[in-house]
Amino acid sequence: MSKKLIEAMADLDEDVVLEEVKALKEQGVSPLEIIESLQEGMGIVGKRFEEKEYFLSELIMSAEVFNEASQLLGGVGQAGEAKNGVFVLGTIYDDIHDIGKNIVTTVMRSNGFEVIDLGVDVPTAKFIEAIKKHKPKVVGISCLLTTCFDNVKECIQAIEEEGLRNDVKVLIGGGPVDEATGKYVNADVIAKNAQNTVDYCKQFVEVN
Repeated sequence: MSKKLIEAMADLDEDVVLEEVKALKEQGVSPLEIIESLQEGMGIVGKRFEEKEYFLSELIMSAEVFNEASQLLGGVGQAGEAKNGVFVLGTIYDDIHDIGKNIVTTVMRSNGFEVIDLGVDVPTAKFIEAIKKHKPKVVGISCLLTTCFDNVKECIQAIEEEGLRNDVKVLIGGGPVDEATGKYVNADVIAKNAQNTVDYCKQFVEVN
């Protein structure tokens, strides 16, 4: 791995990141190895975010820098090359908020996951179809409206009735979502931010 690239990614030094990616590429370093250095830097960004050294703006910026760098490599790491498996994500039906979901999508991809983003106002049937097709270890349901908590509950219940709950963990997130919400809708875990989602999914991938 490139220590210089890891440190530049961790420090959000966009110019150095892009210069180093170009230099490593010209030296014949494999795109996957370069991506691994970028992901190592993203891991440090995540730790700094948890320690409140970085805030949401830095987290968003880190994902943007990662995406720019990966584009220099032909978009490697966005899908297909994902080492941590598949993560299905969508905003529950009757809710069209997407900013938080989009941040999670970008940060998850930056951390080696293939993200199947179902979009917003996603009906239960679409979640079930995606779980059957892509076989994720974790599915994320985003909900920004308290009026849609019952929709999330109905969706999770339907996933269980389809016999899929033993094979997939259900993660929920969104501004008003808390532990009480999680119990009400019968979710496996609550994620308050994108880094929470990454950390949980990585742990789950590792133990399975």
